[in-house]
Amino acid sequence: MKIFAVVIALVLFLASFPLFAYAFWVPEEWAALTFFLGIMSVTLSLAIPFNLLGRRD
Repeated sequence: MKIFAVVIALVLFLASFPLFAYAFWVPEEWAALTFFLGIMSVTLSLAIPFNLLGRRD
């Protein structure tokens, strides 16, 4: 089950890079939302291992 959380975190982290790039290509009214979604994707991808997986013993 832990590998599933790691894969989801990795996918979210890698998906944030295109979101940051597309923020400069989309129309102006969508740019801030797209960039914010990139930030939230990175934040969530780091929060999953820190909070859900816990310490390794």
